[in-house]
Amino acid sequence: MTFENDLKAAVDVLCKGGVIVYPTDTIWGIGCDATNEAAVRKVYEIKRRVESKAMLVLVDSIRKVEGYVADIPEVAYDLIDLSEKPLTIIYDGARGLAPNLIAEDGSVGIRVTKEIFSKELCLRFKKAIVSTSANIAGEPSPHCYKEISEEILRAADYVVEYRRDDVAPSQPSSIIKLGAGGLVKIIRE
Repeated sequence: MTFENDLKAAVDVLCKGGVIVYPTDTIWGIGCDATNEAAVRKVYEIKRRVESKAMLVLVDSIRKVEGYVADIPEVAYDLIDLSEKPLTIIYDGARGLAPNLIAEDGSVGIRVTKEIFSKELCLRFKKAIVSTSANIAGEPSPHCYKEISEEILRAADYVVEYRRDDVAPSQPSSIIKLGAGGLVKIIRE
């Protein structure tokens, strides 16, 4: 399958409320439309994860972040521009996302992806996409496609073909929380 057809198929599944397994700028992820509550519920069910444990979302640009966060601290723009590795930022005041995706305190983790497939996927889908590791909750995260369990692959509505042969080790993103008054808290380096 070509890169183009792979993208089209993934976008089609997302538009229909389906769940995909796809490569990101970090590890392989399980994804869905981040604005669709039923689709988000499916991801929680596939992962066997409690809904009170929030999941992050991917977008293709800082402009998209502005649509999902009430007030972006100025430092976020610099952090995104200057970060050399993938960076997830937890923002207060989440909006426009499925309610079961937003943490109890009203926050959401968002990462601007720079990886070619996930960036193009977000651009074409025009909405935030859930990105949670492609594993059952509590099990190790897959560092490459070959480490994803059959259970996860069978549960998805579509599994992207791009980068399946890539065995380069990958790592989760760094995570920071931006709070009131410019407070920066490192959650994961």
